[in-house]
Amino acid sequence: MTSGDPTLGAVLVRLEEREREIAEQAEETREQITRLTAVLDELGRAAEEVRITRKTLLELPDPGPPAPSASAPELPDGAAYQEIMAVFAQAGGPLRARGVCEAMDLDPAP
Repeated sequence: MTSGDPTLGAVLVRLEEREREIAEQAEETREQITRLTAVLDELGRAAEEVRITRKTLLELPDPGPPAPSASAPELPDGAAYQEIMAVFAQAGGPLRARGVCEAMDLDPAP
């Protein structure tokens, strides 16, 4: 060995430092793997839920055409009804019962 060569002790110290660095990197990598595994598991569960939902929806029976709705109730065709409807049509906006009565020249109840 020449005077410029590192001593055996210096090489051993450097090797220990490098070993510590590698051990720290390995631990950080293990922690990352643990976190990523948890994320992967959650994504797998979410994908399975979507598959189940899709399968369930595909298994539902076809609703077919909508059933005909009940016919609209018949509206009265009496003269009083026609007068009331005329008052609403002429008003052009919402009215209270008092306003309808006044428009028809009726005496509204107090």
